[in-house]
Amino acid sequence: MKRLRQQQGFAMILEIILVLIVLAVAGVTVKTIHDHKANKNSVATSGSPADAEAAGKSLSGGHCSGTGSSKLSVSPMKAEDYAFIEPYGLMVGGHVTPVDHQYFSPTVFNSKPDTYEVHAMGDAKIVSIEVHPTRIRLVFSVSCTFFYYYDLLTSVEPNINEKALPIDVKAGQLIGHIGGQTLDFAVWDTTKPLTGFINPAHYTGEAWKIYTADPLNYYTDDLKKLALSKYVRTAEPRSGKIDYDIDGKLAGNWFQVGTNGYAGASGNAQPGYWDGHLAFAPDYIDPTVQIISIGYLAPANGQGINQFAVPSGSPDPNTIGANSGLVKFELKRGSYLKADGSRWDSMSYSSPIKLSTAGQATVGCALAQMTGDRQLKFETFMGASCASVSGFNNPRTYER
Repeated sequence: MKRLRQQQGFAMILEIILVLIVLAVAGVTVKTIHDHKANKNSVATSGSPADAEAAGKSLSGGHCSGTGSSKLSVSPMKAEDYAFIEPYGLMVGGHVTPVDHQYFSPTVFNSKPDTYEVHAMGDAKIVSIEVHPTRIRLVFSVSCTFFYYYDLLTSVEPNINEKALPIDVKAGQLIGHIGGQTLDFAVWDTTKPLTGFINPAHYTGEAWKIYTADPLNYYTDDLKKLALSKYVRTAEPRSGKIDYDIDGKLAGNWFQVGTNGYAGASGNAQPGYWDGHLAFAPDYIDPTVQIISIGYLAPANGQGINQFAVPSGSPDPNTIGANSGLVKFELKRGSYLKADGSRWDSMSYSSPIKLSTAGQATVGCALAQMTGDRQLKFETFMGASCASVSGFNNPRTYER
């Protein structure tokens, strides 16, 4: 697979992620080796022991047992097999709201499928194996309150394929292989639901999302040291962040009225479900730069130029509320730069990395007006400067 990562929008060097998004949302599963039958429309947000365990049983299709977490001790890929780790929080293409997984980028990205081994990080039960046209997704349950998962594998070991769920695995056990694309990875802790999502009900289409946890908190000291040596993000939290909502303020995620949040207007999370998504959040690598991520500018394949960097000195989404009136944002593209000022190639490790809009022309103007603490009007005028835009023409309405 060619690594198409240099998109023409704000993330000019992120083409690979665009491709991965297409792979991740390219229709329904053609074959499910083991159907975990998880209730993806069930979320529990209190973090109470009973709710946490119930959420885990739902996410595991009833295949989990016990409660509590344990330390993960093994890297999913050998240290020499991956160049760097991208943090939580990417916004690109169909990933309109900050994404809930990290990316392990292979040392040789343009490698053949099955080039690199993928191993279990800790003793667990595999509670879900899903096979899609171009990827395989696995969910591991350490207990009913603690999980980790992989996606974008290109194969799974036969001794796993042939078994019925749940499947016991040991730390370090060979699980499968990957090549020519990144490895998606995340940790879930149902005892600690994220507090930065104002309305968790909007995420029932991806019920695991609100339990996304910082992996560094669950690593052994040795694994933590290795992971940090591969992180391209230097800001805290080093693993990234996905929940930026501030009640009564513009910052965070928004969903067009009537589009059912992550379920999408059809209710089935089909490609294009992101059309009604909107986010005002910091960049995932360089959080000093604000990003406006606009779902309706991405076509059905998710590869639209629909994420934009906001120039320094623009209004701050963290302070804009219903009393702020109409607010204008210049929309620009940007480039990730290494410490020496050269452009990061997104293939090799570099740190620190900065997102720069220097020298970039304005490509459009966005208008936003909060009409209540959880209501918003929003419209874009592509190809226009904010000086030439006086008010709304045909705004969309959003809620959360």
